[in-house]
Amino acid sequence: MATRLSRTTLAFKGDENEARGNWGNKADFILSCLGYAVGLGNVWRFPYLTYENGGGAFLIPYFIMLALAGLPLFFLEVSFGQYCSEGPIKAWRALPMMRGVAFGMLVTSAVVSISYNIVITYCIRYLVASFTVKLPWTDCDNEWNTKYCSLKFGDCKDAGLVFLENGTCVEPETLTDQELNYFRVEQLDAGNYSLENLRDPLAQYRVRPSEEYWTLEVRKEASSIGETGGIVWELALCLVVAWLIIFFGLIKGVKSSGKAVYVTATFPYLVLVILLVLGLTLPGHQKGIEFFVTPRLEKLSDPQVWLDAAVQIFYSLSAAAGGLITLASYNKFHNNCYFDSMFIAIANCCTSVFAGFVIFSIVGFMAHELNQPIENVVDQVQHTLYFYVTGYGLVFIAFPEAVARLPVPPIWSVLFFLMLITLGVDGEFATVETISTAIVDEFPDILRPRKTWVVAGLCLIGYLIGLLCVTEAGPYWADMFDLYGVTFNLLLFAWFECVGLSWIYGIKRFQNDLRSMIGDGPVNFPLFYWWLLNWSAITPAALTFVFVFNIANWSDPEHNGPFPPWARAIGWLITLVTLIWIPLVWIYEFLRTPGSVYQRWRAMSTPRPEWGPAVGKFRQYAWHVHLRNGTTMGGDLQISPTSGNHINQDDSNNTENQEQNDYETQSKDKYFVNSTYTAE
Repeated sequence: MATRLSRTTLAFKGDENEARGNWGNKADFILSCLGYAVGLGNVWRFPYLTYENGGGAFLIPYFIMLALAGLPLFFLEVSFGQYCSEGPIKAWRALPMMRGVAFGMLVTSAVVSISYNIVITYCIRYLVASFTVKLPWTDCDNEWNTKYCSLKFGDCKDAGLVFLENGTCVEPETLTDQELNYFRVEQLDAGNYSLENLRDPLAQYRVRPSEEYWTLEVRKEASSIGETGGIVWELALCLVVAWLIIFFGLIKGVKSSGKAVYVTATFPYLVLVILLVLGLTLPGHQKGIEFFVTPRLEKLSDPQVWLDAAVQIFYSLSAAAGGLITLASYNKFHNNCYFDSMFIAIANCCTSVFAGFVIFSIVGFMAHELNQPIENVVDQVQHTLYFYVTGYGLVFIAFPEAVARLPVPPIWSVLFFLMLITLGVDGEFATVETISTAIVDEFPDILRPRKTWVVAGLCLIGYLIGLLCVTEAGPYWADMFDLYGVTFNLLLFAWFECVGLSWIYGIKRFQNDLRSMIGDGPVNFPLFYWWLLNWSAITPAALTFVFVFNIANWSDPEHNGPFPPWARAIGWLITLVTLIWIPLVWIYEFLRTPGSVYQRWRAMSTPRPEWGPAVGKFRQYAWHVHLRNGTTMGGDLQISPTSGNHINQDDSNNTENQEQNDYETQSKDKYFVNSTYTAE
């Protein structure tokens, strides 16, 4: 008589996976994923895109793209990592030919970890500078300010002086009649002059004091990437602090980072709430929020709006970089990854919308303070916002200037940059953990007891490479790492994930993988087929649209103008290094197997014998779930974790009853069986 198995829930006294460990509890995982997904792009890029693409109307394509691409990808990666309890490389035992995707993810993560920690470094530098009575970017009287600083003209005029092109201020009576006419100085009577219509000879070259502080004092930016100059030692020291934070956060792997995120993942929300309450008490906030949410429905006919929505959803969820697979791999096997994925992805998007209200309430206040229509202020800020899309303008120029206009500016500046640091640190935790987990999983016997040293080595290497980004030419290198390291490669990784798991590994097999983790109820519910349809068709189609549109509208990244040819060559080499692993692994897998073309294809497209749940109890359970629902698990069933003996799927019927007895018997020594197999 066939034995039908109901879902078995096991309550473990300790970690289910003793070798790798698990999250301390569900909150550790949810906060870690939320911290990984919610970053600077969510909080600052989204408000710009919303304004630029139709205000409240942008939410329509935004949430449609969330349903078609964001949620399916997030759910796919979380469930994939949780099922096998392995990092990105070993997870692709499910489909050996796709291991190149994992290698590409790791290279991309390595590049991102360097550039992202530079952003954290800048935030630390600003945080230190905020502990003062007067913020240093609020005036033009500092040694780094130039004659182009925007406040110099007004300071001269307020003092009754005329600002000259050489940057000096002079008394009107020292000027000739021709000069008085040029500067539009009106002589009223002997010794009296009117400066009401005074001309600014450098008006078109004016730069905000916050921008000069950012460029000339913080980064000490050279005029080109070829002028490396010296190391900016203030930034080098801040970079040390940034990497030490990452090291100590990961010193015990997910056991330490899972506790750190209780602060780093929640603090940004606390600050956003405080800033919103502050913004709602400031005059002019209503107009700012109204400007943010008022829909301009005519924008929905523009394909660029839909592209921006898809790109924002994709990158804001941090999909296809290996981090979600890694974080989920530390989940317990029967964790409800379905609920977690929906909650985290939706919370991530709601955070972006919430941040939009915060930003535009303060933009409305700026308009009130400057006594200008909000459209003018938004247009002024928009230039800086656009700069942020390829740099950091809003974070380090526009918003610090807005903070300076608030009551008691240093307090708000400290809170603001602490928030940015925690936003960045969460993502960096997951990125470095992704790399270290993949390395340790490849050599578990040697490196797992020494994982702390692996993390230390990664942090040291990251610091040494990062020193290039804190030289005077560092801003160019940081942008190059960021813009060439994360381009369309993540789109390709996501596309191969969807196509590989749904069409080659098998969508029904993947469905039964999920069934073994979350049970029959959710998987048999009719609406669950929406996810299968997305993974196999809709999401790959959406990714293809975004990829093709990106290629068709591609232009080489720039920083203060185009990069020189040699720098572009290095940039494209960075992109190539992230992508070359895909065809290399295809070739390797094809050549390593003897036999016909079909036999080689079969070997590279069939799960490895080791594929499946890492813990023996759950491996047996998943084996039976697949049998019951008409698929195979793919890997072999390991009788003993140490024996090395395997049972092939075809031999399972003869041993099914014995395996059931073994399953329950072995469970008694360490696990509490809450519900066991039921025979029907």
